[in-house]
Amino acid sequence: MGNDRLARQIRFIVEADKLKEILRQTLLTQSRRRENDAEHSWHLCLLVIVLAEHANTPDLDVLRVLKMLLLHDLVEIDAGDTYAYDTAGQAGQHEREARAADRIFGLLPADQTAEFRALWEEFEARRTPAAKFAAAIDRFQPMLLNCLTEGAKWREHGVTSDRVIARNGHIADGSAELWAYAEGMIGAAVAAGHLSAPSSDPGSTRNPDR
Repeated sequence: MGNDRLARQIRFIVEADKLKEILRQTLLTQSRRRENDAEHSWHLCLLVIVLAEHANTPDLDVLRVLKMLLLHDLVEIDAGDTYAYDTAGQAGQHEREARAADRIFGLLPADQTAEFRALWEEFEARRTPAAKFAAAIDRFQPMLLNCLTEGAKWREHGVTSDRVIARNGHIADGSAELWAYAEGMIGAAVAAGHLSAPSSDPGSTRNPDR
């Protein structure tokens, strides 16, 4: 039993290494290369450790939040990264990712499969305090990097400020303080010309590839 359990856990760990190959649209602040999913997951967990005091829930289960943020993007090994503002790519996204969750978490022993899959579902549902804060951090971090890279990806994909607000407003469900800070970042990005205000021309915003 011990050897089989360990073998399955190692197989999962080896599979998880593939997350380092999944590239996101977000740019790193120094080299301006694209961030990979493993870097994203690490940065999210660091944000949680530093910013947990700003959660709406004072008795936040920080370990549960960290587990969710380390696990939730593993499905992109199979499903790939879907750009936040790609409405076409988001069609069927949950179904693709659910199939990936079945396969990837299914590599583990049954008890860990059930635990990790439940954490993934909890994150997706965004109903518990831990999931709300995890989702808030997951949305806050890319906004921060976009602002620190002069909105390069927003401008590349024709993303406007109203879409950024609509996409990220639920940060307030996990942390009202972080959303207030994010609103300040959005305003500053618009003022600097790094993020466009909504256009009156409905054909002016093109659909990004991912």
